[in-house]
Amino acid sequence: MAHDGVEMPMNAGLADIVTLTGAALGPVESLLASATARLREQVCQKGRVSATALEENQYGAHALSWLATYVEALGRLHAWAGRLEAEGKFGEMERLILQIGFGEYLAQIKGGIPMSQNETARLADLGVEWPDETAPIATLLARANAPAARARLVALMRENHGRATFGASGLDDELEMIRDQFRRYTDERVAPNAHGWHLKDELIPMEVIGELAEMGVFGLTIPEEFGGLGLSKASMVVVSEELSRGYIGVGSLGTRSEIAAELILCGGTAEQRARWLPALARGEILPTAVFTEPNTGSDLGALRTRATKQGEDYVVTGNKTWITHAARTHVMTLLARTDPDTTDYRGLSMFLAEKTPGTEAEPFPTPGMSGGEIEVLGYRGMKEYELGFDGFRVKGENLLGGIEGQGFKQLMQTFESARIQTAARAIGVAQSALEAGMKYAEDRRQFGKSLIEFPRVAGKLAMMAAEIMIARQLTYHSARQKDGGKRCDLEAGMAKLLGARIAWSCADNALQIHGGNGFALEYQISRILCDARILNIFEGAAEIQAQVIARRLLG
Repeated sequence: MAHDGVEMPMNAGLADIVTLTGAALGPVESLLASATARLREQVCQKGRVSATALEENQYGAHALSWLATYVEALGRLHAWAGRLEAEGKFGEMERLILQIGFGEYLAQIKGGIPMSQNETARLADLGVEWPDETAPIATLLARANAPAARARLVALMRENHGRATFGASGLDDELEMIRDQFRRYTDERVAPNAHGWHLKDELIPMEVIGELAEMGVFGLTIPEEFGGLGLSKASMVVVSEELSRGYIGVGSLGTRSEIAAELILCGGTAEQRARWLPALARGEILPTAVFTEPNTGSDLGALRTRATKQGEDYVVTGNKTWITHAARTHVMTLLARTDPDTTDYRGLSMFLAEKTPGTEAEPFPTPGMSGGEIEVLGYRGMKEYELGFDGFRVKGENLLGGIEGQGFKQLMQTFESARIQTAARAIGVAQSALEAGMKYAEDRRQFGKSLIEFPRVAGKLAMMAAEIMIARQLTYHSARQKDGGKRCDLEAGMAKLLGARIAWSCADNALQIHGGNGFALEYQISRILCDARILNIFEGAAEIQAQVIARRLLG
């Protein structure tokens, strides 16, 4: 690497990389504090965030969210490296991931963070300037993410090809054992079949669901007293990541059980917990989440589906859309309006609405309920549906918590776990893209050598590995916060926001490596690209997620 006309060794000035990255954190944290203070002056009135002012300054608000996410991500990556170094596990691959990640993200903070393909968050949007560079930051910008570093990382990745991850994840032995178990299952039962299920638009076989139930997937975080395994949210992340690496549909099967169980644990009565949780944990009851409606999207407070009390029970009327795995499930966590005089979240209630699982010939046999499939690009395997309710009856005992008007509050309690889980699925999809891209780059020969020997192809793979580790550490941190009983909506939102973007960029770059073949349906990368695209939309679209993060930062 040339510096002032002199050829420098690759690691010149980077000998103590962990100390160097630690020293770089303070200045970017100060930059974030200045940007937050400046925007707060513009959007806060009498000490409170003005919704109108925030919307008028939406571009700056979202730029702040991305800046904060990058600063948090760098902090998590540095902490990961520090732990590994203390344990004597900080090897050359981990060192390269650390320096490439820091070099790239610092450069993006300075020059512009991509919020989407044609939107860039710049410091000018926040009314702040890049500060005078400290020596550590200047060194990292100049030398950390060099072509030689990326080339060396890919060389090490090729030596370790076949591993589910590149670089030590920093998990404890129990979580690594869980990863290994589900990695082997994914490689044997999911990955070989995923593309066929996708191309035929088939439901994931019940045999696979039964196997996942036997492995405890549906009761992973349900307490042992209710028949679950009582494991951590961190274990949920590892399991979701590995299953999604094989197929996002399989990785998402546990999402519905996770949401349903969390709703019941947080908001259900003692009787509801005793009745529903053991069956959910065993996989005997498959749930689906029924929240979204046509024309409301992310505005859940505007839901219009009504649940009217008739005697002891409720009668539901209305329409729902984008309901995943709706046909063959047994119970719906159904959000409906029980107070007709309200027009916002305060009149909503949550129900555990029982239904009869459907068949291919008759997907919705339950009286008062109808539905039709929504054909989709990706995220198949469970299918998406529009649902109609006309005289659909729900037992009064299945009102979650037994009190009306608590539905939105109950749902909000699940958002942290849902977004952590979605971030984990994003990591799995990104890892799948990396593996597909790397295998193709090694096998495909052009101009007398493998594609992976070309610097820009190798560079794409190196950046995938570095960004996947960044997303992984951000997600693991949010899960640890949740396990520690700490509020983590901010961290979970950041993990989901960044993880979804990384999954899409990894899939897009892996398809680019495939060239024209990537555009052919027979190649798995075409499916991975379609699967990756949904991650920026569900569980809070990227724009909504950035808005939520901004409100938390400014409030």
